[in-house]
Amino acid sequence: MVLGLTLMTAACGSGEPPGAGEKTTPIQRAPTLDDEFTPMELEATVDRLVAEINESSLEPMQMAVLLRGATGFWEPVVKAASRAMGELDVTGSVVGPVTSSEDGAAPDALQNQQIAQAVADGAEGIGLAPISDIQAAAIEEAVAEGVHVVTLDADVAASKRSIYVGSLDRPAGAKAARTLLAMLPPPPGTVILHGSVNTAGSSGLDRTHGAKEAFEEAGYEVLVRQSTWAAGGEADDVAWMTAQIGTADPPVVGLIGLFNISYRCAMAAEAAGKPELPVVTFDFDPKTVEYMRAGRIKATHIQRQYYQGYLVPYILYAIKSIGLDATRTILAPQMDDARRVNTGIDVVPADKIDAYNDFLGSIDANQ
Repeated sequence: MVLGLTLMTAACGSGEPPGAGEKTTPIQRAPTLDDEFTPMELEATVDRLVAEINESSLEPMQMAVLLRGATGFWEPVVKAASRAMGELDVTGSVVGPVTSSEDGAAPDALQNQQIAQAVADGAEGIGLAPISDIQAAAIEEAVAEGVHVVTLDADVAASKRSIYVGSLDRPAGAKAARTLLAMLPPPPGTVILHGSVNTAGSSGLDRTHGAKEAFEEAGYEVLVRQSTWAAGGEADDVAWMTAQIGTADPPVVGLIGLFNISYRCAMAAEAAGKPELPVVTFDFDPKTVEYMRAGRIKATHIQRQYYQGYLVPYILYAIKSIGLDATRTILAPQMDDARRVNTGIDVVPADKIDAYNDFLGSIDANQ
C-alpha cells in the first residue's frame, strides 16, 4: 500500500533507547529568547511541563507528528516539532504532507492510513494536523489502542483526542477585527471580509464569525467573500472584492483577510483605485510581506505555528510521564477549556516586519 507520505524527519532519539523505566539525563531546553515577540506565557508553560516531567521516571517513547504540509506555513511546525523531539530524546518522525496514492485515495483517507500505520509501528502518542472531521474514526481507533492523540492547527472536537493545540479561531478573528477597527473612520461604512462561509470548514468559519461579529457590534456592514484556493481563485477573489469596493453602500472603508492568501485584499484595493483603504491580514506569506513593505497592508496576524509544533511533543511526553490530568493542570493558564490550548496570535504592524523576521530567524522559524 502506498500512502503518498513524505518523511520530513527521521528518528529523533539518539542511539538505542534505554530500557523501560531506566532514568535518563534530565530534559534541558535552550534558554528563552528575550525578545518583544517571545510568548513568555507559552515558554513558561513548557518550563513547567519540563520541571514536572524531570521529577517523574524518564522513559523512552515513540511518537509521530502527522502534518498537512511541510513547506510555507508548515515549515516552522516541522522544525519546531523536530527540535522538541530531539530535546526529549524520543524516537519517531515528523511526516507530511499527504499527497497521493496508487489507488487514487483522497488525502483525508490517506491521512487515516497514516494514523493507522503510526499505531501499527508502535507510536505511543500522535500529534495530528487533521485534514477534516473525517479523521475522527481513525483517532477513535488509535485511542482504543491506548495511543493519545493531540491535534494542532485544526481540530476534530467530536473525537476522543486528548488536547487541541493552536490559535482559537473565533477569538483570533475578533482580535484581527479589532486591529482593523482602530484604523477605520466612524460608521456607517462597509468592511470587506475575505474569509469563509463554508460550513464544511469549521475552522475558517469560526474565524470569520469572530471577525464579522466584532465589526457588526461596532456598527459596520460586512460583506464576506469565500476565499478560493482553486485554479483561477486569485483572479476571482480580486475581481469580486474590486467590484464591491466600487458599488457598496455604505462605501467600503477597509478590508480584512483571514488566511495566508489575505494579500488579495490589497490587490483588490489597488485594482479599484483605492490603495489608501486600510488592509489587515493573516499569516506571513511572502506576498503579504511585500505589500506590507509597500504600505498597502497595515498589519498581519501570525498564528504562532512554530509554538504549536514545539508544544505537541512535550504534551505527548507529559501525558505518558505524569498523566493526562496532571498535564492539563499545568497547561491550564493557556487553556480555553479542559481540552483546548490557546497558543494565541502575534499582531505584527508593517513597521515591525524586520523585527519580527529577526525574531523568527532567532528561533529558526522562518517560512
